[in-house]
Amino acid sequence: MGIKYLYSMVLLCVCLSLSCTSGNKRNDLYYQDQGEIFTTGYHIKYAYNRSLKEEIVAELNRFDMSLNPFKENSIITKVNRNEPVEPDSFFLEVFRKSEEISRTTGGKFDITISPLINAWGFGFQNMDSITPEIIDSLQDFVGYEKISVDAGGNIVKTDPRVQINTSAIAKGYACDVIADLLESYGIENYMVEIGGEIAAKGVNDKGECWRIGIDKPIDDATGMLHDLQTVLSLCDKSMATSGNYRNYYLKEGKKYAHTIDPQTGYPTQLDILGATVIADDCMTADAYATAFMVMGMEQSIEIAGKLPGLHYYFIYEKPDGSFGIEYSEGFEQFFIN
Repeated sequence: MGIKYLYSMVLLCVCLSLSCTSGNKRNDLYYQDQGEIFTTGYHIKYAYNRSLKEEIVAELNRFDMSLNPFKENSIITKVNRNEPVEPDSFFLEVFRKSEEISRTTGGKFDITISPLINAWGFGFQNMDSITPEIIDSLQDFVGYEKISVDAGGNIVKTDPRVQINTSAIAKGYACDVIADLLESYGIENYMVEIGGEIAAKGVNDKGECWRIGIDKPIDDATGMLHDLQTVLSLCDKSMATSGNYRNYYLKEGKKYAHTIDPQTGYPTQLDILGATVIADDCMTADAYATAFMVMGMEQSIEIAGKLPGLHYYFIYEKPDGSFGIEYSEGFEQFFIN
């Protein structure tokens, strides 16, 4: 993820170019801004009469100071250190959406998983020293119900050791935040991509819906090899993808994902290799793409069927080791004909 986090994702291939437009009513130029935030790259393309680079960077930096757990004085860092802090609108929006999705998924999505992530170590470097006793002790203060926001906007913990990490949802929300910024300037055609999560509206510089590619599953931990599984057409929708097949470790001949199940405390070993989710907002798409990786096919399909406006595209491993595709009813509308 953008902030160093163990939930993994598929690299999305987003084709960008800078040119004049034939697809927007005001005949604005299509500007492209790019940079880095949350230790990941962003690419933002939009039709307007000038560059909004400064405004975009300022908004991203504000967001960073709210939800980046690796910034010394961010709001989330102070919450984790149990220091007095007044949560801002960014923090509260992400926190409340996280609570909602935790309840919907029965706890399979959980931002209090931070102690388990720290215990396993980045890249699961500590896996040989992890014991059931360690996992059991950490589970005492992992669980979304152990932290809440009261009516006054104050953070309440049942245990001071509870820590949160919103990286499985924050990049998606950052896309929404920048989309809102662009729309505040009356921009009707844009594509915001932050670390692979995407919010899109209107059309690209060719007057078409935005074209987004999804990688095929390839056992390539370097992330250097890419072959497109499919290309999607995205208009007025948001999309996020999580995937395990580029980020795993082997133990006793078994392949384990760099995705931790917050309820067991252990890495998942399930059938979904890549989960792409399309929704009306990117925060929702981002969180469910992560949750589905933990839940597996059967439970994910059941939950997704209860969520109006949410579409999924799963790449999964069949018993014989080959790849299969499963997608929701109506997903055909996003395929390039």
